[in-house]
Amino acid sequence: MKQKGLGRGLDAIFGSEPIDARLKPMSRMAEIEIGDIIPNPTQPRTQFDEEALDELADSIRQLGVIQPITVKKGAEGKYIIISGERRWRAAQRADLKSLPAYIREVDDENLHAMALVENIQRQDLNAIEIALGMQRLIDECHLTQDALSERVGKKRSSVANYLRLLKLPDEVQLALKEGLISMGHAKAIAGAPEKEQLRVLKRCVKKGLSVRQAEELVRSLTEAAAERPAPSDDEEYPESYSRLVELLEPCFSQDIAIKRTRNGGGRIVIGFNDDKDIERFIERFTKRS
Repeated sequence: MKQKGLGRGLDAIFGSEPIDARLKPMSRMAEIEIGDIIPNPTQPRTQFDEEALDELADSIRQLGVIQPITVKKGAEGKYIIISGERRWRAAQRADLKSLPAYIREVDDENLHAMALVENIQRQDLNAIEIALGMQRLIDECHLTQDALSERVGKKRSSVANYLRLLKLPDEVQLALKEGLISMGHAKAIAGAPEKEQLRVLKRCVKKGLSVRQAEELVRSLTEAAAERPAPSDDEEYPESYSRLVELLEPCFSQDIAIKRTRNGGGRIVIGFNDDKDIERFIERFTKRS
């Protein structure tokens, strides 16, 4: 699932001139040995499409590296990649010995900011990688959310939504990272009661819920939680309640909750998304009878 690039992109850092015009006064061009080039340790991208890298390597074998990468000088004669890690990786596969590169003077704060924004603009990061990159900018460059939103050209509310993803359970973050759910789904899940978030994730993946359906499911769970009488601190539901839910779930494949009132009574609540779910329930029971 594609994520949208961040607002102003590289213009947020370099200004509005063409990129070559911005680089030349601040950098020099050189042919650098591939072995002297190292990835940016704060690179926000953590995954690279192997097939896409092979295709780029084939192109490089035929046409060479058309667009130079951009680097900064590091320690011990090494050069740290600012932008162009995919080209560097593909060039290695194409058995190139050196790469054309712009060598720039840049501090660590702008190095990470440039890497983050450049990657988002050129080949979309997944939402978790964007969120992790933003969090690193906040932590390592001592930025507020307002300053970060200005740096990447995105509304503060959007920055907050990305950072909120990092508070989700690991299972939800992994599903988002692997494209099993979209950021819209993740935002909906974040609004669910904490104890229900993994159940909502399971439903989204298993049932292929749309973002709107996920939001409706979360809304119903939130309303149910608000209506449910709070048990006293020393009250625990009997194990039989959990066992009953386990027995019912295969029949309905929907959210099932047991609500007990203070007088000992209660309700068994079975959630459903639409009229088709009701028809599926009837079909399942007809087959069992």
